[in-house]
This record gives sequence, C-alpha cells and structure tokens, in this order.
Amino acid sequence: MAKIIQFKVDHVPEKFGPQPARSNKQRKPQGKGKELEKLGQLNLFTGGKVVRLNQISVFEEALMLDDQGDRTTARTRYMKAIEEHDSIADAYCNLGILEFKEGNNTKAIDFFTLCLKEEPRHFEAHYNLANLYAEVGNFALAKVHYSVSIEIEPNFPNSHFNLGLTLAMNKEFAEAINALKHYRQLTPKTEHGQVDELIRKLIST
Repeated sequence: MAKIIQFKVDHVPEKFGPQPARSNKQRKPQGKGKELEKLGQLNLFTGGKVVRLNQISVFEEALMLDDQGDRTTARTRYMKAIEEHDSIADAYCNLGILEFKEGNNTKAIDFFTLCLKEEPRHFEAHYNLANLYAEVGNFALAKVHYSVSIEIEPNFPNSHFNLGLTLAMNKEFAEAINALKHYRQLTPKTEHGQVDELIRKLIST
C-alpha cells in the first residue's frame, strides 16, 4: 500500500517504501475482532445480531480507512486513538507515514519521534525514519535507524536492502555489499536479479 520512494541519484535501484504499524492485530491478537479484520470486510451479522462498527478499536478503524486511501479521515481517527490511549505508538507511526507521503518531512519526523518516545524499540518507526532520512540525503542518520530496525527485526529483508543502498550512497562499499548479501539470504531467487547486478557494480567500483 505504501508508495515506493527513489533515491535522487541516477541508476540506483528503487528502495522499499514506508512500513505501516498494524498494532494489536499482529502483535496482540484479539479473538473478539478477528472476523472484522479481513481486508476491511466487516461481518455485519453474527447470530442474528447486527455487529456495530464501534466493536473494532479506533486504531483499527483508522488503519482500515488508511488502507482504503481515505487519508483525511484516517488522520482524524489516528488522533482519536491517541486521545483514547489506543495503540498510541502505532498511531503516531502511521501519522508519520501520512505526513511522509505528503512531503511534510518535519511533521513526519515529529510523529515518528513521538512514537519512539512511547516505544523506543518500535520497529516500523525506526524503519520509516531511516527511509525519510535516506530520501533527504542524510545517510548517516538513515544508517543508524536501518541498523536499529535490523536489530529489532533481523529477518525483515527490506531493511537490509535499503541499508545496502544507503551505505553505497555513503561510499561504504564493503559494508553495502554485506548488507545486500543479507538481503539475498532472506529472499527467494526470483528477487535476486536487481541486487546481484548492484553487488557486481559495487565490487567493480
């Protein structure tokens, strides 16, 4: 669902875009709301009773609206979730993504920072901050946040790929090659064409 953002340099592969936080549905499964979480399809009838929308959390409602592309309403519901102490860190993170997508980088940084204040090891916030800093050319900070995201979720391949690109842009070629090799180890062969070509170019640099 996220927009893919490119580094502003010729002949550099696309990096992976923002990673939204999904909160309780993946981290703390709740039996009560599982049937309401499938691709935004709401099961409106259970045992002959109407299931009201307010049986899902405010954050889940915001996320559903966000997935459907209704950014304005999603933003309002994320703020409401924060007011109600519902998945505060995740709501801040996703507000940061909304600002990031609209080019409001300062506001995006503010929201990601608020997320990390609530939850210092919030994977998506570190990953998205890294994407933002890479986008604006601050490769040193991008490197820091990609590295932290890898410490938290070492098997998420996109972090390794984007770290590799960041290191390459910072002329740290040996480290870039190692990061890209980690990406290869975590992905199927069908996805190796682009990264293998990039590794060959870095070796010959």
